[in-house]
Amino acid sequence: MPAQTYLFGCLSDNFGVLLHDPQSGATASIDAPEAAPVEAALQKTGWRLTDILVTHHHNDHTAGIGELKARHQCRVTAPRGEAQRIAHVDATVAEGDTVKLGTLQGRVIDTPGHTAGHISYFFPNEKLAFVGDTLFSIGCGRVIEGNPQMMWNSLLKLRGLPDDTRFYCGHEYTEANIQFAKTIEPGNKALAARADEVAKLRAAGKPTIPATIGHEKAANPFLRADDAALAKSLGLAGQPAWKVFAEIRERKNRS
Repeated sequence: MPAQTYLFGCLSDNFGVLLHDPQSGATASIDAPEAAPVEAALQKTGWRLTDILVTHHHNDHTAGIGELKARHQCRVTAPRGEAQRIAHVDATVAEGDTVKLGTLQGRVIDTPGHTAGHISYFFPNEKLAFVGDTLFSIGCGRVIEGNPQMMWNSLLKLRGLPDDTRFYCGHEYTEANIQFAKTIEPGNKALAARADEVAKLRAAGKPTIPATIGHEKAANPFLRADDAALAKSLGLAGQPAWKVFAEIRERKNRS
């Protein structure tokens, strides 16, 4: 039986998502921005919360953990490098470790940059990735605790996942990201197509994720910093890709 996901909003622009294994009944909340929307999602789906898989320590991804753990006695798995900054942790994981959710098996990928110990979860059989605030659709997270080279290397790991991998990120930022991306690659046809798609989704009140890695590779400028034409257009021809990425990220910071 294939894995099931349920996406819902939290806080002002956060996403919450449940990952469910129908065979065993196990259910994970990917991060826990706040407890009430997670509880509402569990009631709507009829699923039982067994796990919380944490991507990073920021409060808008962890504030609901205590209440959910107290109510459901769920297992909390968190990044090894940030476990001391996250309450109620039962298990820690890092690059190459495996997480199991019932019969589902995921691989942990270190994706630092936004925070120093940020991780992502990739479930290869399900072609699902949960990337927190490292990668957004047509964007990426701010480089807060790491540096641009670190963040670029993390994005390369995610870009290297199979093209048909569906990824879930932590925020609904796609519309704003598209407006910025058009200033970097105004002639990108894949970006224009994504802009049309997103406009229709938002007009219908629907979320813009999950998106696929393959589509992001074509349209997201933060994943295209090693494209020679893009580098040249920014006046950075011949520069290392991470420096091109750093320039794009700095422009986004100022936008």
